[in-house]
Parts: sequence; structure tokens; C-alpha cells
Amino acid sequence: MAFEQEYILDTVENAYRHEHPLHAGSASRGLREINWTGEAAPAVNEVYFHQYRDQEALSDPPVVEVLIEVPRGSFLKRGSTGEVDFVSPLPCPFNYGSVPDYLGLEGDLLDALVLGPRLPFGTRIRVKAWGAVTLTDRGMSDDKLVCSDHSPSPLERQKVLQFFHFYAKCKGMLNIWRCRPGRNACEGWCEAIQALARARRRDASWQGPPLGF
Repeated sequence: MAFEQEYILDTVENAYRHEHPLHAGSASRGLREINWTGEAAPAVNEVYFHQYRDQEALSDPPVVEVLIEVPRGSFLKRGSTGEVDFVSPLPCPFNYGSVPDYLGLEGDLLDALVLGPRLPFGTRIRVKAWGAVTLTDRGMSDDKLVCSDHSPSPLERQKVLQFFHFYAKCKGMLNIWRCRPGRNACEGWCEAIQALARARRRDASWQGPPLGF
């Protein structure tokens, strides 16, 4: 499994280098060269921003509960409803799921990935959120919390960002095939508290995602 995951991450990195030759070799120089943003990020919810600001000041990242929907190494991409959205030609290099307590900007549960060993489907885990990656999917902003039991290294952060640049390209092609218009792109890295501030608390009125994914 370890060899397979390294192969997948190398495949993602090579694809990213092909798409962005000017940024090749930036691992040794850190993330500054590839951590750009496209469109302006939505305004944060001031209530949630102040809720997490003290944790940021203490360098203590927020802790969230993540429900695993796609175990590391799985080919099946499931949504928050449990239904299979698509079958990937490559296994997912991270554990992927959602934060049941929060709704993202597109109206579905806030997405999250968990670094580390494979976690079974349906696992619920409380884990620290060290940052987030913002995607645009069909013109809608979609934050992805990056969670782990340790602070991700610069290389781990870069591989996460490279994966989502590659993923955005693939999702864009899938959306074209499904006749779903709108821009698809990876907008870059942001702080976890920014993503949580843009999200809203889930309540009893939520009946599932407003759009099919």
C-alpha cells in the first residue's frame, strides 16, 4: 500500500509539473510560489471568525469531527448522502470525508481530508484542522479542511495542493461530460479558521445537498 500511495502522489506531482512548468522544483523553496489565489475569497462570518481567533493566536488549531466517506486507497468517490458520485481511475491518496457539524459554501457538508494511515469507511474521528484548500467547482467555492494528528510538513502541504490542482482539472472534464457548466479550479491554501468562518453550522433544517454532485 505504501508503494502504491507513493506512486499515486508521484503521478499527481508529475501531472502538476506538466501543467505548471514554471513551478517545477519549488518543493525546496517552500510553498510560496504555488500558493496563489484566483478569485477573491468570500467574506468570513465574523461570529465564527472570533470563535476560532483565540485558538489561532495560541497556535492551537481547531479540532473537528470528520466522517470518512472515501478511505485512503479507495476508487469510489462518495458524497455526504453515501451514494457513489463517480469511480476514479486512480485511488484516493488521502482519507476523505466531511464535517457533519458544518455546511460549506455550496450548501453541502464541509469537506475534509485526513492525512495518515487508511481509515475504514464510516469512521468518525476528532482531529486537528491545520489548514484548508479552496476549490471552485462549477463556479461555486468549496473549502476542503486538511486534518492530521500532526502539523503537516511543507512537503505534505505541497502534495495536498498538487493533488487538488490535478483533481480540479479532472473534475472539470467530468463536469463537461455531465453537461454541468461553470469554472473549475484550485484557488490555493488558506487557514482552517478562514474555512470554518465561511461555513455555517448545520441545523435541523438541512435536508441534504441542494445540488447533485
